[in-house]
Amino acid sequence: MLNVAAKLVAEPFSDKVTKAPTRDGFGKGVVEAGKANKNVVVLCADLKESTRAEWFEKEFPERFIEVGVAEQAMATIASGMALAGKIPFIASYACFSPGRNYEQIRTTIALNKVSVKVCGMHAGVSVGADGATHQMLEDIGMMRMLPGMTVINPCDALEARKATVAAAKVPGPMYLRFGRAGVPIFTTPDTPFSIGKALILWQGENPKVALLATGSLSYNALAAARALDADGIASLVLHVPTIKPLDEAAIIEAAKRTRRIVTIEEHQVAGGFGSAVAELLSEKYPAKIKRLGIEDEFGQSGDPDELIEHYGLGASSIRHAAETFIKE
Repeated sequence: MLNVAAKLVAEPFSDKVTKAPTRDGFGKGVVEAGKANKNVVVLCADLKESTRAEWFEKEFPERFIEVGVAEQAMATIASGMALAGKIPFIASYACFSPGRNYEQIRTTIALNKVSVKVCGMHAGVSVGADGATHQMLEDIGMMRMLPGMTVINPCDALEARKATVAAAKVPGPMYLRFGRAGVPIFTTPDTPFSIGKALILWQGENPKVALLATGSLSYNALAAARALDADGIASLVLHVPTIKPLDEAAIIEAAKRTRRIVTIEEHQVAGGFGSAVAELLSEKYPAKIKRLGIEDEFGQSGDPDELIEHYGLGASSIRHAAETFIKE
């Protein structure tokens, strides 16, 4: 059954489900944040159309800075602006930011604990035909290791908007991960979002396995849960948009209820969301865990949906992994 708070999910399995890239949520959210706080500024590295930063530029041209193809400079300029009281959002492809400017993010933003919001666009294999060079699959691991860095990976365009608005209100450095491919919008305007909080989207009676997902793959986890339910296997789906800090209480409770955890992410298995969950449970509540993600390889060119299926992250693959895991 769906979570008792039915308005958490808006008919997620409808054939008419709307799709939009999570980067659209950033574009709308940063404009909303800019209207609420005049200190919000946006810096972009020559990718304003692709990152949706141009939406902010149209509303607040005097608060938009185009730095050109200079991601290292963008991070450093933003850190100085933050020290002067601004709330900078810096936008580029994730393969370039944090991929290219990690040292500047580390030294000028994280080390100084300034309120710069690093927005990594086109992350994951679902960037599609751009291929391995542009399919950033290491960013969650890179950013969650930085002291004081909050890491957020929203599931759809609605949650991406909420996360962007929330980011502007919370002091300190933050990394927000967004995608290019259109993904199902399955939350609603009333679905709660709080930094550091996870959401139970599905829970069967006496669940045998907990599916912990982050980003747009939470939708695939929901579809897998429905398929498992049809097979008479009760499960629990926990959507975890904040990878750092983790909602420890929610994850430990899921482990206590099921004793089997499957993590799902569009990222390298090593060092990512699943690793963070494994680290937590190894110390607080040891439980069996299966991590689904990219297994120590780079991405490749292809249709976004086909790539998700190829790497075993589609609903049917998640279902199969869960069924196999239960039998072990």
